[in-house]
Amino acid sequence: MAFKPLTGTKVFLMLVAFFGLVIGVNATMMKLAIATLPGTEVDSPYAAGLTYEREISAAQDQAARKWKVNAHIERRNDGGASVQVEARDAGGQPISGLKFGGRLERPTDKRADLAVELTEAGIGLYRGSAASVAPGQWDLVIEGEARGMRVFMSRNRVILN
Repeated sequence: MAFKPLTGTKVFLMLVAFFGLVIGVNATMMKLAIATLPGTEVDSPYAAGLTYEREISAAQDQAARKWKVNAHIERRNDGGASVQVEARDAGGQPISGLKFGGRLERPTDKRADLAVELTEAGIGLYRGSAASVAPGQWDLVIEGEARGMRVFMSRNRVILN
């Protein structure tokens, strides 16, 4: 059996093929990683830093009100979820006339976030629903407004099975 001699041209072609394969795989993996990146938490960290003082002030105002706001979320058999919010003031009286809104936010992917429109179903009782809620961990964000100003905000991690 005769062996062909290993020439410089063959070694060069083997090196080019090897590094071409490595670069091709790296480029493909990089493209897939960038295409599936869910994005950043905030678009502008500088602007978020400027609103930080307002957020602290709003949280202090909310704590001073001493409201008791309880939220209950339940996953329905049809794949949706029902949200119920009960709001009471510091004296335990139901709070009426607020505009509550909610969001179900995926901790790992902002693209899966769902808005929940809450309407007043009774005095101090607000209800809403979201369709097609996937099972797993979610952040339930509840915001209450009065006269165009946010007066309440909470964020709680929930698990929906």
